[in-house]
Amino acid sequence: MSTAFPARWWHTLEDGRVQCDLCPRDCKLHEGQRGFCFVRQRVGEGMVLDTYGRSSGFCVDPIEKKPLNHFHPGSSVLSFGTAGCNLGCRFCQNWDISKSREQDTLADEASPEAIARYAVRTGCQSVAFTYNDPVIFAEYAMDVADACHAVGVETVAVTAGYIHAQPRREFYAKMDAANVDLKAFSEDFYHRVTFAHLQPVLDTLEYLKHETRVWFEVTTLLIPGHNDSEEEVTRLSEWMMDRLGPDVPLHFTAFHPDFKMRDVPATPPATLRRSRDIARRTGLRYVYTGNVHDSDGGTTLCGGCGTALIVRDWYELLSYRVTPEGRCPDCGADVPGRFDAEPGAFGARRIPVRIALGTSGA
Repeated sequence: MSTAFPARWWHTLEDGRVQCDLCPRDCKLHEGQRGFCFVRQRVGEGMVLDTYGRSSGFCVDPIEKKPLNHFHPGSSVLSFGTAGCNLGCRFCQNWDISKSREQDTLADEASPEAIARYAVRTGCQSVAFTYNDPVIFAEYAMDVADACHAVGVETVAVTAGYIHAQPRREFYAKMDAANVDLKAFSEDFYHRVTFAHLQPVLDTLEYLKHETRVWFEVTTLLIPGHNDSEEEVTRLSEWMMDRLGPDVPLHFTAFHPDFKMRDVPATPPATLRRSRDIARRTGLRYVYTGNVHDSDGGTTLCGGCGTALIVRDWYELLSYRVTPEGRCPDCGADVPGRFDAEPGAFGARRIPVRIALGTSGA
């Protein structure tokens, strides 16, 4: 399968350079140059995406690992990514993939149709674009989404939300759900630690809430001494309450030392619990903790009467009391999200897929 795929969202500048219009980096390229993401390249008078049809690996995961707690709980999701990223996070937990400059990282070939067929055959309710940011391989992700929808499989974007308005409209028109990684709630953090900016991510969150039907949840990785102060967590929570409302789930997850921040300690569980308490006090109804063992922090509580509706142990569902209509059985309050008559039973397994998914299918 050819990996040099004609890219969308670019234009030619008066000085002859080509500008990429996919994300706010606005990379301006001479012949042969690559953008910050490394996978979008100027070739001739246009641009190509050179990771189309290739993956750094496939895995069948629990949907809660994305993390999505209100999107078909207990179901399995076929997950994959490519290489490169349009952010430069110094703490990247998937740096071997997102920072890769080696095409050898992309070991598996996979056509959109083959991915969709494999999801059906393995009983996956959805396909997730993850590990690195799907924004940079948007053309591939959108084609996979079309193939998935044709066979009744839904699609999930796990993303930092760093994308321009026009491609954002086209990209999310193909997605059923998303988890948006809100790295912090300060421009200084975004500038110093991710080499990006905060406002475009906030714009994406507001767009998802007010202009789409995409189910989305938000994740913030709390890094000790960098974005975990009570003041910053309060401002983040208040912004979500004011701009997104009380029903968008928020996940606070634990950092572990990695990539270029190995000198920073892991996040104490107490920091996650404190942040969850702060967010709930601001009025957010569905706040979770992740990357730690915390049954309370993984439990979905009814926003009406407070009863425990879904109790989780890591990615395992211990109890499930949401009605087939998506309501609390005790008080009848709606539970926001996408729920089925019965929860999935995939559990906490993680199954790497080590087979070819070429143009003829697996």
